[in-house]
Amino acid sequence: MPDIQAFRALRYDLGHVGALSDVVAPPYDVISPELQKELYERHPANVIRLILNREEPGDDETHHRYQRAANFWKTWRSEGVLQADPDPALYVYHQSFHHAGRDFLRRGFMTRVRLERFGEGDIYPHEETHSAAKADRLRLTMACRANLSQVFGLYPDPQNEAQELLEQTVIGQTPLEATDHLGVVHRMWPVTDVKVISEVVAIMGPRPMYIADGHHRYETACNYRDQLAAAGTLSPDHPANFVLTMCVSMNDPGMVVLPTHRLFRGLPPVSSQALIEKLEPMFQTLVAAEEPAAATEVWDAIEDGGEQGSIGFYTPADGRWVLASITPEGRKRMAELAPEHSPQWQGLGVSILHRLVIENLLEARDLPKCEYVHLVDEVLDLIQNGDPQGGHFGLAALVMPATLEHIRTISEHGERMPAKSTYFYPKLLSGLVFNPLE
Repeated sequence: MPDIQAFRALRYDLGHVGALSDVVAPPYDVISPELQKELYERHPANVIRLILNREEPGDDETHHRYQRAANFWKTWRSEGVLQADPDPALYVYHQSFHHAGRDFLRRGFMTRVRLERFGEGDIYPHEETHSAAKADRLRLTMACRANLSQVFGLYPDPQNEAQELLEQTVIGQTPLEATDHLGVVHRMWPVTDVKVISEVVAIMGPRPMYIADGHHRYETACNYRDQLAAAGTLSPDHPANFVLTMCVSMNDPGMVVLPTHRLFRGLPPVSSQALIEKLEPMFQTLVAAEEPAAATEVWDAIEDGGEQGSIGFYTPADGRWVLASITPEGRKRMAELAPEHSPQWQGLGVSILHRLVIENLLEARDLPKCEYVHLVDEVLDLIQNGDPQGGHFGLAALVMPATLEHIRTISEHGERMPAKSTYFYPKLLSGLVFNPLE
């Protein structure tokens, strides 16, 4: 891993804002318009006004949401709503949550990580990014001159040495605590002990890092740094050489990766028989259920099997579920369709779904954006109630998520997975700490 560095975070002064739960928010890219409105109304200093300031009537090139975010940032700092910690720290961060009938605790720590362009060091991306999102985040970074949210980085640590050292340090200390809109409990402890920080830096030094979430924020940080360098204002110790990052061990028992199921727009509704005719002999198929409500049973069968090449398809034309498992012939065709990619990439469920099924066998390209959901109940709700954008879904697919091992091997091949290959749950909160870039 590149250099990590303790830093003096800016944090909410609870004497000004009251409860931390009232001023935090999930990452900007998972906030719906409804949640944005709710967060705006929750507290006048909610971080939503920074990370996703809403558009207002009369906005133009001079008055716009990025400038409003910068004004809030400046005002909150000058009025003491945000205050700098007195000493550089690493920030231990726990997330307690319930999923699939079990309680989990995911542990990590927030730090500054020295930036490296992908492909030039030991920091690896795992998913594709989009230029529009990077342009949006760059405008915000330029306006506020700060990292307002963390990048989520994974690193290999079989014995969890770095985290366990930090855990021992915070025993008996009272954490800062917030609960998000999903009921996830977030706890944080600053660690300022110079000896402990030095030991953590040494442990992390030889380890690579894989971006789990926040690819756009990471690449934006690189672009912002490069702008300062081109302007001649970037010194070797300038904070813009670093990016705010949450580091989580790939071996932490609280790691949960959810699937991202797809509902496809732009396809005519297909019947189970028509789909099977298209899929065979690349897939072994069977009609697994005769009604939409069987979605959970179909997903359980896929999840229990644990095979990336098993996909569940809902065919709206006749209301059936088709279970499809890729055959050796299908894998051979996949290799022919994606020769530029490694066998690991070719074997991903999302790669098989999009490259082999949608683009090749169904000959559907340039489709409108899918509806992406993570829970089977959400798939069922959309099947039964229709597309919230109007129209209809021509096909739905239940697909396995990529694993942490996929992330490691595919990233180290210099490849990126298709978008929405993983969904790390729960999301990190914005508003716990801010990293000024001045």
